[in-house]
Amino acid sequence: MCLGVPGKIVEIYEVDGLKMGRIDFGGVRREACLAYVPEANLGDYAVIHVGFAISLLSEAESRASLQTIRGIAELG
Repeated sequence: MCLGVPGKIVEIYEVDGLKMGRIDFGGVRREACLAYVPEANLGDYAVIHVGFAISLLSEAESRASLQTIRGIAELG
């Protein structure tokens, strides 16, 4: 099973010709490659999987996904 976690793009920059971003996961910030979502802009929400943004989603979709992930974690 693969897990992509939604986060907010709070910074965009380039490293060695790759579009990169700083992603905020509710207070924890991590770097991710944005090359697979070249249309990504500052403030957008993206699904991050192993350091790569694999799709964009709305803020509402991001909140719903996080609620589902939290619910699954509470079951364990």
